[in-house]
Amino acid sequence: MDLIIVLSAGVATGTALLFATVGEIFAERSGVMNLGVEGMMLLGAMTAYSVSASSGSPWLGALAGMLAAGLISQIHAYISITLKADQVVSGLALNFLASGVSLVLGEGLNSLKGVPALPFFSIPLLVNIPILGDILFKNQSVLVYIGYLLFPLAWYFINRTRPGLHLRAVGEYPSAADSQGINVIGLRYFYTFVGGLLAGLGGAAISLAISPGWFSEKTSAGLGWIAVGLVIFAQWDPIRAAGGSYIFGALRRLILDIQGPTTILGLRNPFYYNPYYGFFLQMLPYAFTVVVLVLGSREAIRKRMGTPAALGLPYVRGQRGL
Repeated sequence: MDLIIVLSAGVATGTALLFATVGEIFAERSGVMNLGVEGMMLLGAMTAYSVSASSGSPWLGALAGMLAAGLISQIHAYISITLKADQVVSGLALNFLASGVSLVLGEGLNSLKGVPALPFFSIPLLVNIPILGDILFKNQSVLVYIGYLLFPLAWYFINRTRPGLHLRAVGEYPSAADSQGINVIGLRYFYTFVGGLLAGLGGAAISLAISPGWFSEKTSAGLGWIAVGLVIFAQWDPIRAAGGSYIFGALRRLILDIQGPTTILGLRNPFYYNPYYGFFLQMLPYAFTVVVLVLGSREAIRKRMGTPAALGLPYVRGQRGL
């Protein structure tokens, strides 16, 4: 088992997770929790794959995947922001809707052959860095390199710019932000849309870069749910989200590799000869997500982690408190 190969593949898988996680960070920073990330990723993957196959352009496919997920996210925005319905229920409903639409419209896509994928290339000079060059800059998808730029820019935007200050204000104290002339409702709609765009890009990354050449109901493989858990794990910080995304990507690849008929330290691989070990290992990322979500639901822990104070709460102008 080559550790460099595992880590390099983990960076690729982690990129799709990174896009979805950063998108959810933007949405939740504005006060809107969207549990429909998994469905939006699947819709983005399906749309990107279909458009790339029909147009011959993977770039057009990726853009279409982003727009499809962004548009369907506005259903959740309307229900939770305008109608002020429960955000958890609305997000789950969006997940079922987006997943169902993806599977119905994506029927038969897996039979398509020769669907154009996004380009892979190495970065000159950087690829020569010992170890890190092979992991980060050797024959990676263009979306991986875009991911390297995304999380520092997202961190800078949120923490060092005036629009980022408005974003944080809307998610922490929307009534105070409203009194300063900030459009709370408009910003919440906008950042929910941004979250949908990035979730769609994460899905497009899977079908056009990470696992190009196929689409099925297993394309997103639970990455959307892991992204929701990573938002809490990262404490709504894009840089921490990047670290968590790449680690989870590497763990997913490691779980696959150690189930093969290889040896570990010269010994017989127990994970290959006992299938129950494999089931247990595959369960670990999702078990972690459940634990993080349960812990994140406790009020004391939410405050300690820096949860946006108005997260999940509808804003009513003139209402006291948040």
